[in-house]
Order: sequence, then C-alpha cells, then structure tokens
Amino acid sequence: MALETTTEQVDARVPVTVVALGGELDASNFAGLVEAVQGLYASGTRHLLLDLSDLRFMASSGLVALHSIVRILDGQSPDDAEAGWDALHAVGHDTSGGSSQTAVQLCSPQPGVQRVLDRTGLSRLFRTHPDRQAAISAF
Repeated sequence: MALETTTEQVDARVPVTVVALGGELDASNFAGLVEAVQGLYASGTRHLLLDLSDLRFMASSGLVALHSIVRILDGQSPDDAEAGWDALHAVGHDTSGGSSQTAVQLCSPQPGVQRVLDRTGLSRLFRTHPDRQAAISAF
C-alpha cells in the first residue's frame, strides 16, 4: 500500500505544519517523505506535527525517516539512506530528545506503530499526544 500524505498549516501559539500520514511507511516511500520535510524546512517550517492516526504500518525505513525528520528540524542533514543498517543503528543510539521534542511532535499513533516506536527507543525523541488538537496546543 502507498503512503498518503496531506500537509496543512495551522496558526496556533506558533505556526505549526501538520503532515498527516496514511497507509504504510516503508522502503518504497520513506525517501519521498524525508524530501518533502526538507522542502517544508527550506520554506520556513520550524514546528512540525506528524499526525499518525491513519498510518497503519511502519517498516524500519520509516524509523530512519522519522529520525531524519528530527535531524532536519534541528538544522542537520538527514540520515544517509544508502547507509542501510548503519542508519538504523544510529537511530537506536540517538534517543536524547532535546529541542527536537518541541520541533517535531506526534499525535494519534496506531497501537502497532506506537509499539515499534517504543521497542526501538525512538519514542523518546518525540512528545506524543492522543489527538491533533492536544498536540497543536502543546507547541
């Protein structure tokens, strides 16, 4: 199944860009998501909410994409997608949080996606909210 994305700008306490993900995030589409977020960052996005309410599956490449998104919003280069397992290994060791916890936040992850985030330790990089409104209010 393909990854479906929609992007919305929300005026809150700070401007928030909401990217809603639907379907499956895997090796066939994660690079496109990373590129899209690079474009958003280049256009001025500094607060990003990933709405995971319709994301039913996330492969290991999705973890690399989420880690890359954190790096982008921190003003760094994304993970090297060609590094394969090395990139995934780096994801598992970068659980410091820091400014990324306010720059990139998540809402409404499906239970299976949340389990993947928890088991890999990647959930520690994000503030996660039960719904979109709670997340937007937290920025």
